[in-house]
Amino acid sequence: MSVKYISTRGKAPHLDFGDVLLAGLAADGGLYVPDRWPALSPEALSGSPGRGDYADLASEVMWPFVDGAYPRSRFDEMVRNAYAGFDHPEVVPMVELGDGLWLMELFHGPTLAFKDIALQLVGRLFDEELARRGERVTIVGATSGDTGSAAIEAVRDRENIEIVFLHPHGRISEVQRRQMTTVDSANVHCVAIEGTFDDCQDLVKAMFSDAAFRAEHRLSAANSINWARVMAQTVYYVAAVTRYGLEQVSFSVPTGNFGNVLAGHVARQMGLPVHRFVVASNRNDILTQFFTTGSMAISEVHPTMSPSMDIQVSSNLERLLFELQDRDGIRTAEMLEDFRATGEMRIDARISSDLNRSWSGVRVDEDETTSTIAGLYRDTGMIIDPHTAVGLAAAQRSKQDSDGPMVVLATAHPAKFGDAVEAAIGIRPPLPPALAELADRPERCQRLPNDLAAVKAHVARCSGQGSG
Repeated sequence: MSVKYISTRGKAPHLDFGDVLLAGLAADGGLYVPDRWPALSPEALSGSPGRGDYADLASEVMWPFVDGAYPRSRFDEMVRNAYAGFDHPEVVPMVELGDGLWLMELFHGPTLAFKDIALQLVGRLFDEELARRGERVTIVGATSGDTGSAAIEAVRDRENIEIVFLHPHGRISEVQRRQMTTVDSANVHCVAIEGTFDDCQDLVKAMFSDAAFRAEHRLSAANSINWARVMAQTVYYVAAVTRYGLEQVSFSVPTGNFGNVLAGHVARQMGLPVHRFVVASNRNDILTQFFTTGSMAISEVHPTMSPSMDIQVSSNLERLLFELQDRDGIRTAEMLEDFRATGEMRIDARISSDLNRSWSGVRVDEDETTSTIAGLYRDTGMIIDPHTAVGLAAAQRSKQDSDGPMVVLATAHPAKFGDAVEAAIGIRPPLPPALAELADRPERCQRLPNDLAAVKAHVARCSGQGSG
């Protein structure tokens, strides 16, 4: 029986995969999740250490979520094409650091960040679904740095898609910004918002919540509110365990909007043996509060050297809250409404205690981030970006001798954050050849105030422009 999709807030209609892909956010403001967790197949769990084709594994892990939407042979083809352009044959190679620590490199795609792993596939799924239906959409999203460029790269020049991405003005790295604003494609529209990432995210959610506006302009989503993003990210957790024969494994995940670590939770729900998830945060430590105390309170967003994590409201936490409330959408919606109204949330002490058995939150400050970059370079010659450094520092601090191996997700190429890396080790990592001329390319970007009416008017103009 094919998987159906339900909203975390309990009031939206159940949808098939293709409808969920194009909808992004549910009509009741919730996020879509499968109505049940399919089990990983024996084929998905039978990897050989250090070997195995990533595209084959990806098809096997994801197929239960899309079964019925496409012929299997066509889905396999889209998956294989999605990863054909990655610059490493393993797609997500692992490096052993010693003392039971591993680094999984997720930045070998075209925009040098882990978002490529999902979005290179999601772009193809959009194309397939829109062509089949004879429809057009306007993808609208908010980015704290990497999602925007990965989504833009995935759908640039596609005739059935306009894409509008909001980012916080002056709060992402120059490379992150230029990877979006220098794309010379008629269907790409970049917007710098005078505010924080949370402001950008709120603007996007407000547009999706306006049913008439959403329908008129055929809005769709490519950030991690879209289930297809989470689905595709689930695969590399399975790869880490099966390819390298790791047992009693834990993962340390630098976390902003919570989609990346939530994908690991999905893999565990499907039967992947995972001991613990370490949710690594920078100075913006609301998730550390949550996993340490069972409560959290919104505060100011502080700019840091790991800007993709400069977030206070992590959208994908809603999917975990839904699970913690025994999939009670009405209760989940009430909790989130109270959180928005008061800026505070507390979960039941019993639920928090259960959560702490397999989740933990760790806050890493700026000095420790810098020293972690410097220490790894001194000891191994390896260079990592500041987000990865947050994950590594959290892993080093939380790993016990009695634990099994711990995998740190390396989420971005260090060259995307050259200033932070140079400050730590005195060396500026060069951009790969494909991006070497990034600084010389002209930029196209609209700067707008943190004002819903102004942003909606701009999106309306963009949605009326065809790229053909």
